[in-house]
Amino acid sequence: MRQPTAEPSPTVQPDVIRYFPLPLFASIMGLCGLALVWLKAAHLWHWPAVIGQAVTVVATVLFLLYGLLLLLKAAHNPQGIREDWRHPVRLNFFAAITISLMLLGTAYQSFAPGIGHGFWLVGAIGHAILVPVLMHIWLHHAHYQLTHINPAWFIPVVGNVVAPLAGVGYGHLEASWYFFAIGIVFWLVLMTIVMHRLIFFEPLPQRLAPTLFILLAPPSVGMLAWLKLDGETLDAATRILYGVALFLALVLATNAARFAKVPFFLSAWAYSFPLAALTVATMTMAHLTANSALNTLAVVLVVLTTAVILWLVVKTALAAAKRAIFLPE
Repeated sequence: MRQPTAEPSPTVQPDVIRYFPLPLFASIMGLCGLALVWLKAAHLWHWPAVIGQAVTVVATVLFLLYGLLLLLKAAHNPQGIREDWRHPVRLNFFAAITISLMLLGTAYQSFAPGIGHGFWLVGAIGHAILVPVLMHIWLHHAHYQLTHINPAWFIPVVGNVVAPLAGVGYGHLEASWYFFAIGIVFWLVLMTIVMHRLIFFEPLPQRLAPTLFILLAPPSVGMLAWLKLDGETLDAATRILYGVALFLALVLATNAARFAKVPFFLSAWAYSFPLAALTVATMTMAHLTANSALNTLAVVLVVLTTAVILWLVVKTALAAAKRAIFLPE
């Protein structure tokens, strides 16, 4: 007897609104980082400031667009938002929203401080509310395991050390110290847990391999934040934080061939902001020490960071045009 043929499974159609990916906000962080790189180059080396300003405006427009799409997703696919909230990786990207606001506030500080202060305030208040909520979820979860830990868990922590970059200049000194204290302490806690997972368990899935670059962000941004809080003086803490960032960069550089073989995923935006943070930290250290080797390294990093982010923009635009990123995970 002829067996009945199985019905083909329906093909899931891409949907920009229903399946808007929360990790896209990491691209705003990367673009803001690129803006800060070029604004720093304009300040230290008298390169054209208009490049950094233009990137800031582009990042602002994209942030508003992504924010609108996220709101539409919440209206049309609330289950998708709940799934993001319960996911051990995507959960942390809610913090990318508040971090992006603070980074926009930092980028605007040099040429439109009125606008920047508004962005920073909204981002800082939002982050101050969000991080304790995330911490509550971490402490009272019923489904996380050690293998779920990966460098993306640093994202909420990075947001805390981002706050002083502009917060001090906007007159929020005590709030900046509050954010910095949380960020530095919990960076050390999470660094221990993440390194334990990376060393003693199986390697990260290929899709998450780029998140290893997030390891660069806390010490790089932490160094810049410390300088803002401590009066722009070169001291032991500055050297220690930069030394850790540079060491981690060297470790990652030894794996460059492996990263080059990883196909493009949205997680590749994890390369962007940490590289930008390391670049600005190197530019700052080169200026403070008047070290020619560091100055040369800073120029190389500016070129590398710009090239990597331009590549990410092109790859993301091509994927978005094909709607390849607007699918359920």
